[in-house]
Amino acid sequence: MCGIAGFWATGWDSVADGRVSVQRMADTLSYRGPDDCGVWIDEAQGLALAHRRLSIVDLSPHGHQPMVSACGRYVICLNGEIYNFPDIRRELEQADSQKPVWRGHSDTEVALEAIVRWGIIAALQRFEGMFAFALWDRAQRRLHLARDRFGEKPLFYGWLGSTLVFASELKALRAHPEWRGTVDRSVLALYFRHGYIPAPYSIHEGIWKLPPGTTLTLFHPGQVSEPNAYWSLRETAMHGAAQPFDGDNREAAERLDGLLKRSVGRQMLADVPVGAFLSGGIDSSLVVALMQAQSSIPVKTFTIGFTEPRYDESGYARRVASHLGTDHAELVVTPRQAMSVIPELPTIYDEPFGDSSQIPTLLVCHLARQHVIVTLSGDGGDELFGGYNHYQWGRTLWRAFGWMPTVLRQVVGGIVGLGACGSERTAKLAEVLALGSASALYWGLTSHWREAGLVLGSGTLDRVLVERPDAWPPLGGFVQRMMYLDSMCFLPDDILVKLDRASMHFSLESRAPLLNHAVAEFAWSLPLHMKIRHGTSKWLLRQVLNRYVPRPLVERPKMGFGVPVGEWLRGPLRGWGESLLNENQLRRQGYLNPELVRAKWAEHQSGQRDHLHKLWDVLMFQSWLQRQ
Repeated sequence: MCGIAGFWATGWDSVADGRVSVQRMADTLSYRGPDDCGVWIDEAQGLALAHRRLSIVDLSPHGHQPMVSACGRYVICLNGEIYNFPDIRRELEQADSQKPVWRGHSDTEVALEAIVRWGIIAALQRFEGMFAFALWDRAQRRLHLARDRFGEKPLFYGWLGSTLVFASELKALRAHPEWRGTVDRSVLALYFRHGYIPAPYSIHEGIWKLPPGTTLTLFHPGQVSEPNAYWSLRETAMHGAAQPFDGDNREAAERLDGLLKRSVGRQMLADVPVGAFLSGGIDSSLVVALMQAQSSIPVKTFTIGFTEPRYDESGYARRVASHLGTDHAELVVTPRQAMSVIPELPTIYDEPFGDSSQIPTLLVCHLARQHVIVTLSGDGGDELFGGYNHYQWGRTLWRAFGWMPTVLRQVVGGIVGLGACGSERTAKLAEVLALGSASALYWGLTSHWREAGLVLGSGTLDRVLVERPDAWPPLGGFVQRMMYLDSMCFLPDDILVKLDRASMHFSLESRAPLLNHAVAEFAWSLPLHMKIRHGTSKWLLRQVLNRYVPRPLVERPKMGFGVPVGEWLRGPLRGWGESLLNENQLRRQGYLNPELVRAKWAEHQSGQRDHLHKLWDVLMFQSWLQRQ
């Protein structure tokens, strides 16, 4: 795991200036790679690459980057890990053509040689991993940017005048001398709608996120080009629907067990200490169980607890850890400790980010980094195997009310709304009942500010996948479509952003074995009843987990991973919130509707409504804006 940065200019004053600029960009990412730093410059082409290294595989200088291929043609800066690099290395060595001459045993060197042998697209299609990289082809003077299939690793890019810039995080782009970052007001509407900024957009005009599973190839720095997919979740979902798994329950569990065991085993490979997050839920418990089944020593596991019982999962995790025999570390966090990280959030997340579970995620990453350098997580299980509550809630709502004319649903929604009495869930139900289609129902269920334009006074909402039903694949049912949209949008742009920024802040690499693409492709071939059955979510994952952990230890209601931020905003965080939501300040800044924001704040303070999600979005934007 590392950080990358670079730029490609039509010209520069001197090599020294170019080196200083790219070094400054890389230095902003020092926490992503505290072990080493490298710079490589092609003076004739105006290209500069920089790399910050967190040493995970091959701790020797042979893993130093930017790395030049043995043939001298390619130079790469790679952030992430290629988990199946030992297999690719053996394949390269067994080929009939000239055998590689290895300098070390890093995955980056193997990735480079694979690109030399097969070309970039064929190599990417062989890679199993999480990664983002910049690859310079010295022979053809082309720059390739690439990102892993699910978007576990970030990559931003854009143009500052005629200079192309790219980096793992926005803060590195801001360090370039030509930076003139402007807030993209239309993108703000997307942020307030979702609570995050969906790819390909960023908070700044002209700066983009490379979408997952794509490459971008440029022949000169001023060229504006569109990303091309080398792997498509849409095609994966449609292929799975067209050719579904036709085995029985036992065969499905056996197949999934084997795929997951293989993925977990590969992701345990490292030359540094490895552990895992453990909440005691289905996904993390299964990952830890498969780790322990393949380890000769107790796996190090980590959980945080809270003094508030409603948010405390530590007891569940402790029981699973005891059964599996892991080396378990636990930290009980006080409200003061949890709130202490809030001032750091704008810097850590680098653009407005409204998921308040960023707070416990930071805390558990901090705990883990005191013991290990690599952790495995259970992320991806909800999206692939039907774990979110809104899958069942949405299906139930549509079955119950979808047959009604819209006018009648609006009447019912109005009656429900009258009885909301401070319940955010009941108020949400009243809102979504009035929506006119299944797609609109999903849109309503997953919205923060459903009418996001109101908080801004203007805005565009129809530019991303969630708002474009015409771009959705023709999957069989409402739940499958919800799972697809979550996998395309919420997973890469919320869940994986949250994990990447939190772990990297502490120089911790976090891996997600459930997001192995072979696991995902199998999951999309499964019939829905193997994922959700008789009100039980993640049914097939549970069948696999039951082989390793007794059912009573993990069968419990889904809690999520949160802290009582809504209550804190009425108590110890009230002063902080008031300072950010000062009406005169809101009016002076000119981004938000002061009357509407203050009205939501007043309703929340009175207890009349719980506006946590809406207000946290606003507070994270305001806090971020103060740092600019």
